[in-house]
Amino acid sequence: MQLSTEAVRTYFAKLGLEPEIADIYLALHAHGPQTISELSRTSNVERTRVYRLIDKLLASSLIEVESHYKRGVIKAAPIANLHILISQKEQELKGLQDELGLIEQVLSRNSLSDPTTRVQFYRGPEGIRQMQWNLFRAKTEILSILHEPMQYGTGDAFFKRWAERWNEGDWHIRLILNENFLEHSNAWHREHPGIVPKSHYSRVLEAATCPIKFEMDTYNDVVAYYNWHEGEVFGIEIYNKDITDFQRYFFEMLWAQAKLPTEDLGRAE
Repeated sequence: MQLSTEAVRTYFAKLGLEPEIADIYLALHAHGPQTISELSRTSNVERTRVYRLIDKLLASSLIEVESHYKRGVIKAAPIANLHILISQKEQELKGLQDELGLIEQVLSRNSLSDPTTRVQFYRGPEGIRQMQWNLFRAKTEILSILHEPMQYGTGDAFFKRWAERWNEGDWHIRLILNENFLEHSNAWHREHPGIVPKSHYSRVLEAATCPIKFEMDTYNDVVAYYNWHEGEVFGIEIYNKDITDFQRYFFEMLWAQAKLPTEDLGRAE
């Protein structure tokens, strides 16, 4: 355990994070979701110091805060969230990426499974980037309904990095698009040739059949809604098996009515 603690501390230090942040994150992995008081005891970090570090942990996407009855409970976010922080440090990316796999292995041995049903809110471009990166947690086929291309909400640099990560794995996604998405995506890909996420299968749904005005992803037991249309940037993830099962059923109904796109969107099928 001492070796793993030092490995995490060393890695977090390279990201510019204090040693206490590593101690708090390790305590959450070892003991599960906790209140501030509990976390202070298990991490051996003074309570007032924990309070001061909460904002930094949230900004680094290392923790999530759940609202329980009359109290807030803090839980560890997936270590893979560090990719979001790394994406802001492009010059340091290569060395950090090489070491991230080791840190994930170190933490996975002590991680607790968390079957809690919850709702998670996101705000701003960073929130949308986090939601898009969460797709890499998918153990099932991803089903998406889209109104605007991802890069319109996340920026081109993030989308390019996202596409590279996607092509390294074995994920599959089906997308129901509207004509607005088709037009903007084809235009973007003509200006950025060669950025081609694989295993994307698309159909286009006419507005008369079902008007699409926002974005939605379904995977695992998660339904994610998000929107960056006309200046609004927000998102919500619902973790609930029954809701997700129904959304899959609804998606298949729309999929059966949608048509193959007339252009390839610059993607590999």
